Amino acid sequence: MKTNTTKSGIKLSQLGFGAMNLPQDTLDSQYILDRAVDLGITYIDTADLYQKGQNEKNIGHFIKNSKKRDKITLASKVGNKFNMLNDDVEWDPSKEHIKKSIHESLKRLETDYLDLYMLHGGTIEDNKDETIETFEALKKEGLIRAYGISSIRPNVIDYYLKHSNIDTIMMQFNLLDNRPVDLASDITSKNVKMLARGPLMKGLMTEHYQNVLDKKFNKGTLGLSYEQIQDSLSQAIRIAPLHEAVYQYLQEHPVASIVNGASSVDQLEKNFDIYERNLKHPLSNHQMSQIKSLFDSLHYEDHLV
Repeated sequence: MKTNTTKSGIKLSQLGFGAMNLPQDTLDSQYILDRAVDLGITYIDTADLYQKGQNEKNIGHFIKNSKKRDKITLASKVGNKFNMLNDDVEWDPSKEHIKKSIHESLKRLETDYLDLYMLHGGTIEDNKDETIETFEALKKEGLIRAYGISSIRPNVIDYYLKHSNIDTIMMQFNLLDNRPVDLASDITSKNVKMLARGPLMKGLMTEHYQNVLDKKFNKGTLGLSYEQIQDSLSQAIRIAPLHEAVYQYLQEHPVASIVNGASSVDQLEKNFDIYERNLKHPLSNHQMSQIKSLFDSLHYEDHLV
């Protein structure tokens, strides 16, 4: 598995593991995580919000019992204050909340440091300097090795690029949601690595696109109608498998890790096999050019700089 390294020396496997849909059953989650690491998928991405900490606990159980901490690049996210009794979530990027949350996450993850700690969102109204100072303090304390943000707000991204020492920016990125292309140049000019979450858009960018479109995107998305999306995907899949096309498309851009989720070992292995097959037998330039021409170039319309 190819790895990419951030300016702080954080190693990111080209195919990462997004843990959001990791089963809550401890044993099931252990099988998936163990198999991921064995396959070389060593970047594991979670957040305190996922399953209200249970996601981190399952990963922590794996870390403790597998003794593979030194093989893993471990990332978590912070900024959402959640209520254990209901579904209420409050945004809180304050120093107090972050410093409290890092210790809670480390305890659940059964480790004494995170390789990467990301702000799980962000608004232009935040006290961003306080947030940045807090992350820098956590680095000095040795609690985190690097920090970043997970955001699709250009004005927030711009501020952190100009005023912080972030290593990474995570955004949804795939053939359909290609908005990050507009920001790629600014991000890479600051020696910041891009992380692509949602590469398959809940299965929309796979051979199961029609079922997913009907169940999850029947009103369209990203300003595109159901019919527009269906037309693009139905034509693209006649040229080449969508799954492979997405992986190849993202590797044509400065993406350090394609953060794919999996809720079973079978799904994990399928994602890996398709990734490996595409590396060995990539689609032709002509095929990729045809596929890309089927998707409109989208642009961020809110929270602009």
